[in-house]
Amino acid sequence: IIPMASNFGELVLLLGDHHLPSRATSIPEQFQRMLVPHKMQHVICTGNIESPQEYERLRELVGGGSNVHCVSGDYDFVQQQHNQQQLDDKKVVQLGKFRIGIIGGHQVVPLGDLSALAMMRRKMNVDVLICGWRRKEGVVEHDGGYYIFPGSITGAYSSHSTTSINPSFILLAVQGSNMVCYVYELKDGEVDVSKIEFAK
Repeated sequence: IIPMASNFGELVLLLGDHHLPSRATSIPEQFQRMLVPHKMQHVICTGNIESPQEYERLRELVGGGSNVHCVSGDYDFVQQQHNQQQLDDKKVVQLGKFRIGIIGGHQVVPLGDLSALAMMRRKMNVDVLICGWRRKEGVVEHDGGYYIFPGSITGAYSSHSTTSINPSFILLAVQGSNMVCYVYELKDGEVDVSKIEFAK
């Protein structure tokens, strides 16, 4: 189910809202089997990890810390650990020909509002904005840019939603000016995968 990097360019794991251990006990086994070290070149995390051990596990997936691009969520404690780096609330990385912005999402009011996110994307001067929280669509094209919502890798409940949340993450395959988004969602114990492609 995970594409090989040599055929797809750089592989980038997008995830967030672990909320371990406050709202969830673990990443679902179906996802853990897929997230093996050295398959992906980068990890982008939208925050709310809450656990230093989970942050270390993200580092192990890509063989070190320089390719883990993590921002602070509104419930994070990682930055409070004296032996961990301070996490910014937003970050910009270059992957292929795309400038990619990363935010936890709590900076945007109303939460998940596309007009407010478009203002944030323009302010950060990025092609793609990756945002914590989960929209049903996963990937949205709006106002000349792309918005990606990986959701919660654990399916942790959200105080902003009255419905249950399916665990989800996204894998990006970036090759030059082309990007393919594989959206993985756990539904009734089965992994559902959808694919969206776009180019700059």
